Amino acid sequence: MDFIPQYLFNGLVVGCSYALIAVGLTAIFGLMEIANFAHGQFYMLGAFFAYWLTRIAGLDFWTGLAASVIGVMLVGVLLERTLFRFLRGASLSSSVLATIALSIFLENLALNIWGPRPQKIISPFESGGIELLGIFTTPDRLSMLFLTFLMVLILHVCLRHTHTGKAIRATFQQREAAALVGINIDHLYTLTFAVGAGLAALAGVLLGTIFVVQPSMGGVATLKAFIVVTLGGASSFAGGIAGGLLLGLAESFGAIIAPSYKDAVGFILVILVLLYKPNGLFGKRT
Repeated sequence: MDFIPQYLFNGLVVGCSYALIAVGLTAIFGLMEIANFAHGQFYMLGAFFAYWLTRIAGLDFWTGLAASVIGVMLVGVLLERTLFRFLRGASLSSSVLATIALSIFLENLALNIWGPRPQKIISPFESGGIELLGIFTTPDRLSMLFLTFLMVLILHVCLRHTHTGKAIRATFQQREAAALVGINIDHLYTLTFAVGAGLAALAGVLLGTIFVVQPSMGGVATLKAFIVVTLGGASSFAGGIAGGLLLGLAESFGAIIAPSYKDAVGFILVILVLLYKPNGLFGKRT
């Protein structure tokens, strides 16, 4: 049983990346009602931007991280004001097909620019492990936990205590009423899309120092994000965070039983949740 704390920690680290990606997807899906199957490509682009800026352009890691997140947010703004603006009010099948096409385009674009070979982002920390209370880890994994906690705290404060955050919450609850009281819906859509893309990019950069970066990583991230959103609830930020951590822990312990079926754990969880909580763990009954 001594291995349990280690697997708990490993699951939390991976779960943090799932949570960052899923919170952005929850915001886009809940506010704009668009199923964005290209969301994982923002995760992939963030990782490749950081790889290029640190390995090729020679920037230090933290400057490269900030520039990568901002760069992906700008890509998100461009896409929201072009493709996704046309998808507003469209049928679910139209948004699914359009975003799948976008994901294929972005993946192949990355393949042509950076090539198929897996790459690694240079870590800002010295190599070597750290032992804390019997748990072996690395500075990269600790920074993943810390930055995820920091971003969740910032999001919570912004949503609860700023005018823009209250406007976003109001739009979530009743879009037409929010527009009637003077809230600029178009502005909120653009801001939410940019923040969601930026959170996915942040997860990609942080995981790029732990694992490898490759063009196909976005598709896997999108799949995990939709699993997390289904677990937590499509309109719940708290559900996105809790669902991400739950999926990370479940996969970590699932690897003990059958490592080759680790990715199937998420689908088993989704089936169980949909059977007993069709709206997700934190979703509201509609």
